[in-house]
Amino acid sequence: MKFAVQVEDLKKIYHLKGETVYALRGVTFNVPEGDYVAIMGTSGSGKSTLLNLLGCLDRPSHGSILLGGSDTSKLSDDELSYLRASRVGIIFQAYNLIQQLTVLENIEVPLYYRGKVSPEDRRRCKELALMVGLQGRLDHRPMQLSGGQQQRVAVARSLINNPDYILADEPTGNLDSKTTEEILSLFERLNNEGRTIILVTHEDDVSEHARRVMRLSDGELAEDRLIVNRRSALATSAS
Repeated sequence: MKFAVQVEDLKKIYHLKGETVYALRGVTFNVPEGDYVAIMGTSGSGKSTLLNLLGCLDRPSHGSILLGGSDTSKLSDDELSYLRASRVGIIFQAYNLIQQLTVLENIEVPLYYRGKVSPEDRRRCKELALMVGLQGRLDHRPMQLSGGQQQRVAVARSLINNPDYILADEPTGNLDSKTTEEILSLFERLNNEGRTIILVTHEDDVSEHARRVMRLSDGELAEDRLIVNRRSALATSAS
């Protein structure tokens, strides 16, 4: 079995105003390629900290993270940036779009980490925008879009470098129920195409779309279980 992510005894410690805060307390798990994992937990449980570490946005205080077999602890900052840009697609809860750029220009942003954007790259940006349902919005700027449309831009941007896996931090937290279902259906389609997805959520309805649920509590892995009756499987069989 090939693993997209291998985590061993992961710890993250912050020192804030003379106080020591243990965000993660020795978390260990593996994620096979093509898995779909929902990470759950209450506020302060460590789930967003874990996602930031998996996305190479921060470094652990202790332990190791292997992404596709690459030990991130042995990589320089530049090498981590390249790994993040080439193999990881990150979707933020707050979208993190650049307000001055259009939909297509926002989708292009990760391409600049590797240099010049080619006409073929721009064609793919448009294809991704259409794939996530942004027809008629390609020249719009973020302030002209709804929350659901902005999240679609963020999803398309996360796919532009054809990443091995997608990390999503509360991607439906700001969306209405209809748009939430549409975004989750898109995630399921991407997962069925072979993408590895790791999604942070506090909503049970969202986690039911995953294949596996990991629950954090006080920085520790309190639960790791497969979802036997995956909602998407039931919906498919019903149709």
